[in-house]
Amino acid sequence: MGRYADEYTRSLGDPDGFWLDAARAIDWTTPPTRALDDGNPPFYRWFPDGELNTCHNALDRHVDGGRAEQAALRYDSPVTGTVRTYTYRELRDETARFAGVLRGLGVGKGDRVVIYMPMVPEAVVAMLACARIGAVHSVVFGGFAPNELAVRIDDAAPRIVVAASCGIEPKRVVEYGPLLDRAVELAEHKPEHCVMLQRKQARADLREGRDLDWHELMASAEPVDCVPVAATDPLYVLYTSGTTGKPKGVVRDNGGHAVALHWSMGNVYGLAPGETMLTGSDIGWVVGHSYIVYAPLLYGATTVLYEGKPVGTPDAGAYWRLVADHGVSVVFTAPTAFRAIKKEDPDGVHLKRHDVSSLRFLFLAGERLDPETYTWAAELLRIPVLDHWWQTESGWPMVANLRGLEPMPPKPGSPSVSVPGYDVRILRPDGSPADIGEDGDIAVRLPLPPGCLPTLWDDDERYVASYLSRYPGHYLTGDGGHVDEDGYLFVMGRTDDVINVAGHRLSTGALEEVIAEHPAVAECCVVGVHDELKGQVPRAFVVLKAGATADADVLQGELMRRVRDEVGGIASLRRVDVVRALPKTRSGKILRKTLRGIADGRDEPVPSTIEDATVLDDLKPILRAG
Repeated sequence: MGRYADEYTRSLGDPDGFWLDAARAIDWTTPPTRALDDGNPPFYRWFPDGELNTCHNALDRHVDGGRAEQAALRYDSPVTGTVRTYTYRELRDETARFAGVLRGLGVGKGDRVVIYMPMVPEAVVAMLACARIGAVHSVVFGGFAPNELAVRIDDAAPRIVVAASCGIEPKRVVEYGPLLDRAVELAEHKPEHCVMLQRKQARADLREGRDLDWHELMASAEPVDCVPVAATDPLYVLYTSGTTGKPKGVVRDNGGHAVALHWSMGNVYGLAPGETMLTGSDIGWVVGHSYIVYAPLLYGATTVLYEGKPVGTPDAGAYWRLVADHGVSVVFTAPTAFRAIKKEDPDGVHLKRHDVSSLRFLFLAGERLDPETYTWAAELLRIPVLDHWWQTESGWPMVANLRGLEPMPPKPGSPSVSVPGYDVRILRPDGSPADIGEDGDIAVRLPLPPGCLPTLWDDDERYVASYLSRYPGHYLTGDGGHVDEDGYLFVMGRTDDVINVAGHRLSTGALEEVIAEHPAVAECCVVGVHDELKGQVPRAFVVLKAGATADADVLQGELMRRVRDEVGGIASLRRVDVVRALPKTRSGKILRKTLRGIADGRDEPVPSTIEDATVLDDLKPILRAG
């Protein structure tokens, strides 16, 4: 690890030098003279004397620097039958005009704008337009329940809400207009206007005096130039999913964000400017913010905006078609997406129909990548399949296999090593460092590097209480795991997914790893449920591969033996249920906490983030019968 070791050591020992060097890749109206402001710990700031504009760095400088006619964004929507390419010049011009719309509605530096839209180009334009004039955007996943949207409106207090009339799912159209109307009714804060993008699949009824038509406003809009902002000024607020009551608004600054994301594109993902990246996520999540919108454009790459699903639009070959049609070099998506593809097409029949020779790397993140899915994808694609690990709060990878800095041999089950800037530690409950191979809490020694949250929106106290109080001087990730003798991190899951069986702590991730190796299993989930004798016992739910048939009793016996042989009898796996699907959020995370609560007899509310509530409805009788 020669080059990696040198860069990693420098990033921790000389953060000023390391990050000022990285900052030279960004255009500044006032270049920073220092990187780290550590004068008010634990509230660290980056590039405190720098001034820039993120939209200029994402669009204008590429237009001026020779990329004007290069594709910036390729919009591919199988649900509407639309494919459209925006060059950097076209995207810059659209963004400048919508920035003029916002300016005309009174939006200025520091004002908030809530964006409630599906995966359409106008959503990207709205985000960049806010950045252009120094406004702070807060994207809320299109189709979120009215109450969830309302609490975010109350917390962000936006002057304007930008929305679309509908989102389009494979089997239905979701009308956003009534959801937005109800959210505004519920919210104590009332936005001055709602700008509505009318889509032909379902038009919204506009409320006179409040609602304005996107296309009508754009027809008469005058473009505006970029407004310089302080590097420490907020770029956006993104609320963590699944919150109740007052949500946690993760703040992202302008300067550290631009520097970190630009650095990550070449060093982590191994892309060159001008190449194409497909990120299978949604702009409502941090992955969409960072690697659909900002990072590729800051870097001068081409990004694919995909309004579709990994399967069902129309089949399990959707990603392969996108790679072939758009010449994609790097794909980044969630392990859940590939488990869905594996389930529908375990032999890779769809892959053979497309030329994916442009694809160099597949990156996966968002949930633990089980070794079975890793092996399947690696054997099918015959390219590096790379797990990496990060969070909404970090905004970019914390642990990764750095393809542009120093490629490393992947290890199944591990996202590899700490990214430069992140001093990742494994801590015991008393705060002492864990031994090699010993599971503990994953924490990051402060200061966090550029691009990470400096605080929560309007709530410094909650930021400290939520992340910094458990281990003073460290950021608590909420995940548990261990490091091996080569420095590779193994993330075993959320710390609340560790179960205690008769005094023995077991990781549900370790149990899932064993179960997923069974040839009939496409996907699985293990939760700890209450037991009078042992405190908790594991319970497994499995989804079979397409075409796989297995007697439930026989399968249960085989899986129980596997767990007993590989984990030990203490695991006490006594029940395995075969289900048609696992309930997930729209970002692909399995609702383990909800499953655990229902199995323990609690009346768990259905999260607003759920992808398909019918899946959970189907499971409730099974959970309660256990």
